[in-house]
Amino acid sequence: MSEHNISATSRKDEGKGASRRLRHAGLIPAVIYGGEAAPQSIQLEHEKTWLASQHEWFYSSILDLNVDGKVQKVLLRDLQRHPFKQILMHIDFQRVDENKALRTAVPLHFVNEDKSPAGKSAEVVVTHELNEVVVECLPKDLPEFIEIDLSDLAVGAIVHLSDLKLPAGVSIPELKLGKEHDLAVVIAKHGKEEAEAAAPAAAEVPASKVTKKDQK
Repeated sequence: MSEHNISATSRKDEGKGASRRLRHAGLIPAVIYGGEAAPQSIQLEHEKTWLASQHEWFYSSILDLNVDGKVQKVLLRDLQRHPFKQILMHIDFQRVDENKALRTAVPLHFVNEDKSPAGKSAEVVVTHELNEVVVECLPKDLPEFIEIDLSDLAVGAIVHLSDLKLPAGVSIPELKLGKEHDLAVVIAKHGKEEAEAAAPAAAEVPASKVTKKDQK
């Protein structure tokens, strides 16, 4: 598990007015919650945090959040963006207990698709049904992503959740709910099959009823 450091400072002013002032000053209002400690209001530098938010790890990894010189292990739980400006409006972080299992979404990375029998065929459409998966593990075992090697993907093949190779100590809670929860992750179909599945079935047009009035 890689280390990712984020710096912040504590704040006492709260409310919409205080948040607006922070944003005008190039800062982001945020809060840390969870664990045995009380929720804590903090602020982060917008420019540095914006750059961090462009990376995948910001959303799926455990972050070392340094608040006033004290480091806390946290996960990003919510991020509010401005509707059309490149501005982060508010962030929620959740404290992580290193001795307790956690559940969080982890991105899927697909590799070697172009080298596979399905990927080499111009007549085959390969679809990624999922781009992330919720895993359960101790914080120390949390992967930044799960890699799916598609080098052997055959035409007509389906890769399910149960086919994923997980790191030690990592499980997928969805699979504990039954076979019907073993979702498809990747599907390789002939383009013709894909088109037929997408096209609506031709409906039979019933013959119009002829009334006595029409026969006159």
